[in-house]
Amino acid sequence: MKRNALSALVALLLAGCAVGPDYERPSVSTPEAWRSGTALPASEKPEELANLAWWKQLEDPVLDALIGEALVNNRDLKIAAARIDEAAGVLGTTRAQLFPQFGASLGGSKAQASNAGVTPLPVTVDRVNSQYSAALNVGWEIDLFGRLRRATEASRADLLSSEESRRGLALSLAATVANSYISLRDLDGELDIARQTLKTRQESLRIFDLRYKGGVVSEMEVAQVRSEMEAARIAVTNLELAVTQQENALSALLGRLPGPITRGKTLAEMGSPLPPVSLPASVLERRPDIRQAEQNLIANNARIGVAKAAYFPTISLTGLLGSSSVAFSNLFTGPAKVWSYGADLTMPIFNAGAIAGQVQSAEARQVQALEQYRKSVENAFREVDDALIGGSKSREALDSRIRQVDALKIYARNAKLRYEGGYSSFLEVLDAERSLFQAQIYESQARGQALIAATTLYKVLGGGWQAASEPLK
Repeated sequence: MKRNALSALVALLLAGCAVGPDYERPSVSTPEAWRSGTALPASEKPEELANLAWWKQLEDPVLDALIGEALVNNRDLKIAAARIDEAAGVLGTTRAQLFPQFGASLGGSKAQASNAGVTPLPVTVDRVNSQYSAALNVGWEIDLFGRLRRATEASRADLLSSEESRRGLALSLAATVANSYISLRDLDGELDIARQTLKTRQESLRIFDLRYKGGVVSEMEVAQVRSEMEAARIAVTNLELAVTQQENALSALLGRLPGPITRGKTLAEMGSPLPPVSLPASVLERRPDIRQAEQNLIANNARIGVAKAAYFPTISLTGLLGSSSVAFSNLFTGPAKVWSYGADLTMPIFNAGAIAGQVQSAEARQVQALEQYRKSVENAFREVDDALIGGSKSREALDSRIRQVDALKIYARNAKLRYEGGYSSFLEVLDAERSLFQAQIYESQARGQALIAATTLYKVLGGGWQAASEPLK
């Protein structure tokens, strides 16, 4: 009977009960369907849609290398990695308090007493005293009410939160590098168009100068051609500046000093993955921001228990075993042995509501974390819906831009033929060329926007999906 009672007592001391609420994932509402028309099944598993190196779907080895470089050298990512190490250290420190703490001490001292005091020492008393000691000590706080376990639970959630923060930063960095590279290639394309247009208009101006000298065209027509040529030159200058600034911005993401960026495929040559035919709501469980928000909620939920544990007694066990002697040669002999053990119990009686205030603060922080988690989920659905619609509409816009450029090429060619045949003024040619130039710029921008829309969908899904890539038309 006594043995059973002792076993039960030991089990109670070791396990105890953890005060405070146990974590349960809160329920959140999900939409019945995506507004884009993409199916929203419930049976698919998120991991089946995962594609960690999603940028490879763009099929540009140069972009692959740039993103790989950024994930290694980016300063913000290195800071986030150090924060993970910091959180891991805090967890180790917190968890260590669950176990007995052992220590050792070894000391010695020698002192001489004064013989010039009020009462002089007898001559038989040695004024020089020595003291040596060696001891092992142990201390252990019995986590009877779960304060340390809740604190460990909170620290573990903080560690996981910092890991998700780094994962989210890496995802955002990869998307930002991809988008910056796509924008750079878009500017390259626009610059090629502007330079080709400038070259064409310079040739037109040369021809019109000769015609003017021959009395074939008027000075007004020459001035019109010169004006269009200078407009193209201005466009080239502005785009050259934009390209340099974009290269410098991309260099910063890569952890480099400002400098040139290697180019790979053009926008038209890049692959563009088609969006998934069906997309379950559970895929958003992979989003780092949602995972981070949930870990923050878990941590704040556990800290309610830490605060409530202050209402209950704290039990600590201490022990010491060692030796103490005035002579070092006798330090480890039997008569020098010393030992002690004890137990302390402390508990609050009156603290003017201090603990109640701490509990109230902890519960309020848990509510904040809960609402932040729900907000993160709602925001995720909004971003995915926006990205699905954005991807669809950007592809439609690109198709329209392509058709518009094809039509304006025909218009410009016929306008020039009509002018050469004397059926129209040169103003019609200028209008056609101006419209074609602007439409070609818009087409290049539309290609970039379509690819950026694809990378944005990857980002808001927390990764990517497995799909065959098809080049943009």
